[in-house]
Amino acid sequence: MTDISNSYIFADLPSRLPNEVISTLIEATNLRIERIVSHGHSSPAGFWYDQEQQEWVMLLTGQAKLRLEDQLIEMKAGDYLNIPAHMKHRVEWTTPDEPTVWLAVHYG
Repeated sequence: MTDISNSYIFADLPSRLPNEVISTLIEATNLRIERIVSHGHSSPAGFWYDQEQQEWVMLLTGQAKLRLEDQLIEMKAGDYLNIPAHMKHRVEWTTPDEPTVWLAVHYG
């Protein structure tokens, strides 16, 4: 028998965070699904993500600004984006007065 469990994506959202909270929801070969909670966070100055896998990211709550090499993308709840492997990107800004909740799927 397969063990099936369910949960709620918005469960246990902290009201204030010193750092982003990244929770792995599912992990398998060539796949990782994460819930990321930001609260006014951004990437450190000069830091860029350069990932081996592609990343599909959806903003579930809040707002954010992502920098993709030469482009600034403003996101609101419901927006999603596919980031190719090795495309340098960073978080420029997230909503400071409420949690910004992301769903991130790393694949390939």
